[in-house]
Amino acid sequence: MTFKEGKPIYVQIADRICDEILAGAYAADQRIPSVREYSVLVEVNVNTTVKAYDHLAQQGVVYNRRGMGYYVAPDAPALIRAERRQAFTGEVLPDVFRQMRLLGIGADELVERWRQWEAAHPAPPHP
Repeated sequence: MTFKEGKPIYVQIADRICDEILAGAYAADQRIPSVREYSVLVEVNVNTTVKAYDHLAQQGVVYNRRGMGYYVAPDAPALIRAERRQAFTGEVLPDVFRQMRLLGIGADELVERWRQWEAAHPAPPHP
């Protein structure tokens, strides 16, 4: 896994696991790889992965079954989407809107571009 500057590695690992949950790689109440397995997969120190798993557990995305490992919470996809929507609408959209104003791009053009993009990139079925 290639990590980006400016964002803690454990958060990037947690984001990747969330992406995998949303993509259907792990279903509700399904066990995710152990901390050690995931550390090997992403090539990081076990302590960093432990921090990522703890972060996900605090968010309610995963839960720990003592001696058995971490499992995906039943409502994990909804939790992830809600948190990401809030971040997107609060952090990303204001910048997009500023750029649109500076570039003279109106809402009608944005909607048309969205429709074109959607037609070219059909959404996968939700699990």
